[in-house]
Amino acid sequence: MLTPGQGGHQETIGEIMRLETACLRYVVALLVGLGVGWFGLPSAAQTGDTYKTRLSALPADAKTRPDLAGTGSVTATLSGTKLTVNGTFEGLKTNAVSAKLHNGIVAGVRGPAFADLTITKSMNGTLTGSADLNPQQLANLKKGGIYVQVYTEKPADGTLWGWLQH
Repeated sequence: MLTPGQGGHQETIGEIMRLETACLRYVVALLVGLGVGWFGLPSAAQTGDTYKTRLSALPADAKTRPDLAGTGSVTATLSGTKLTVNGTFEGLKTNAVSAKLHNGIVAGVRGPAFADLTITKSMNGTLTGSADLNPQQLANLKKGGIYVQVYTEKPADGTLWGWLQH
């Protein structure tokens, strides 16, 4: 056992202070790491959400069946509330005239158009655009309810469509 004046007490206090400093540094580093992870993950998840669909012919009846042809694909990226859409299509029987985003409640259920997309006005081409989604549209997107519809000269009520899936 060390007695006062032999340096043992001061060495013990010094060792305790070094341990406390090391522990404090560890705790600060841990909290900073957790803070970066905690606050960084939500934004990373929002900036990288990707949705895809294949465009195919709308349901046909005897009148529209001869005019329905073509295929395509679309990729959409969600960043915050902004949905950015890029796609291609080919094989239409008449020229594309417009493309729109529609808000259905779930996949397969039609809904109203809420955003116009830019489209090549030909039988083969591209479509692009973006839209700021409101909370209901965001919820429907996550349930597969947002879809892309391509309109052509004939039939005028749409030729291709596809629901965006995560």
